[in-house]
Amino acid sequence: MGKPELTWDHSDPVHGRTMPAPFFYDEGIFAEERERIFLRCWHLVGHVNEFREPGSYVVQDIFEQSVVVTAGHDGGIHAWHNVCRHRGNRLMTERRGKVGAVLRCQYHSWCYNLDGGLRAAPRTEHLADFSKADWSLRPVRLEIFAGWVFVTLDDGAPPVREIAAGAEEEMRRFLPDLDTVELVEETDVVVEANWKVIQENSIEGYHFDLSGPVHKELAALIDFEGYRLTPRGLWWTYIGPPNKGATEAYGVPLEGATWQTDWFFNIGIWPNTTFYSFPYTDMIGTFIMIPIAPERSILRFGYYAPRGRPVPEVTRAAIRWMNTQLGPEDIELNITNQKGLHSMGFGSGRYLIDPARPNQSEHLVHHFHKLCYEAIRG
Repeated sequence: MGKPELTWDHSDPVHGRTMPAPFFYDEGIFAEERERIFLRCWHLVGHVNEFREPGSYVVQDIFEQSVVVTAGHDGGIHAWHNVCRHRGNRLMTERRGKVGAVLRCQYHSWCYNLDGGLRAAPRTEHLADFSKADWSLRPVRLEIFAGWVFVTLDDGAPPVREIAAGAEEEMRRFLPDLDTVELVEETDVVVEANWKVIQENSIEGYHFDLSGPVHKELAALIDFEGYRLTPRGLWWTYIGPPNKGATEAYGVPLEGATWQTDWFFNIGIWPNTTFYSFPYTDMIGTFIMIPIAPERSILRFGYYAPRGRPVPEVTRAAIRWMNTQLGPEDIELNITNQKGLHSMGFGSGRYLIDPARPNQSEHLVHHFHKLCYEAIRG
């Protein structure tokens, strides 16, 4: 007799209990999330400016699946299953790169044009009934949204523009350089925690002035009383106005610095993509939680700055600060939280939902948990 299906009553966020702990480590739950969330959702690959030159490519892995996104000679951006049609060898193994005219399989040298068509397959001229036209790379669905490239393995997934209706307008309010940025740095960090533990940490302000010194530094850069976390269906925002009295940020003086916004701006798109800007920086950050096991995730930090001009020192300091201070402080919380979820003394907890203190409320955490639950139990 199998174990009973895990359930959760999310009808009363104010008085009810938090999502039960096994949802953050159970193998069966993770398998359901793999099939019903991540093999059906949209995945952020990168910015369109990463595909300005023909032959540029980015590889996006989704569990055991792999997609290669290429810049074609036709000026278009294309997505393909990252596998040779001959014997199933992985074509491209690096996260990013640039090729010449073809994608070449290193096993038997089958070569594919940047438009996915098979250009050359050694010795196949000796095969009966073999046509190169029948052995092109298999396409993957791609969409460009607000200047960013997304892919999905689900041909039936609603468009990003539909899922995040209104999000681009909100992004352009705070990110005026949205169309002109280029990648400055990308960092992957393996975290021993469930992807939801990482996400829920980022979408509440309750711990900002309670958990650690670096979060207090961030709270000091904004008018924390005005920090607001807003669910908008399959996307959400958490935004804080600037502290106009700030004279330095990330250990660097603000005098003479330039920035695209002095607000702390964050926008999340279901299920695991976040775009953000730190106060007083000329940068757009991307923050993605990539699940690889029930209790292991990759955190992918991307940093994009306006193309064609030097990156200001305040922005470089913010990148260092995220990588060496704020990120590690949060990651330590993720790890200790994940360990505690196994305790026989826990099981489930209580959301702090307080309309009188919306900057510290956990209502957005409940909203996110509800989306996750409905995705696998709906």
